[in-house]
Amino acid sequence: MDPLRAQQLAAELEGEMMADMYNRMTQACHRKCVPPHYKESELSKGECVCLDRCVAKYLEVHERMGKKLTELSLQDEELLKRMQQGTGTA
Repeated sequence: MDPLRAQQLAAELEGEMMADMYNRMTQACHRKCVPPHYKESELSKGECVCLDRCVAKYLEVHERMGKKLTELSLQDEELLKRMQQGTGTA
């Protein structure tokens, strides 16, 4: 696969992952913060605060997980390189 096509596929995958994360966050925070039976057409102050906190926590956890997964991936790559060097296959 040529590098340009690989880059395009990576960009498409990243877009799909971001859309999925957004949809999950929206559903989770809506379920948590907005009652199923609306009393008013506008969000109350309590609902707004709840949604703000929920979204902030969701994004923070998502960022932390991304960093940890990247770190683990780099460790795996380094281990694989060391193993290949030890067996003489590169």
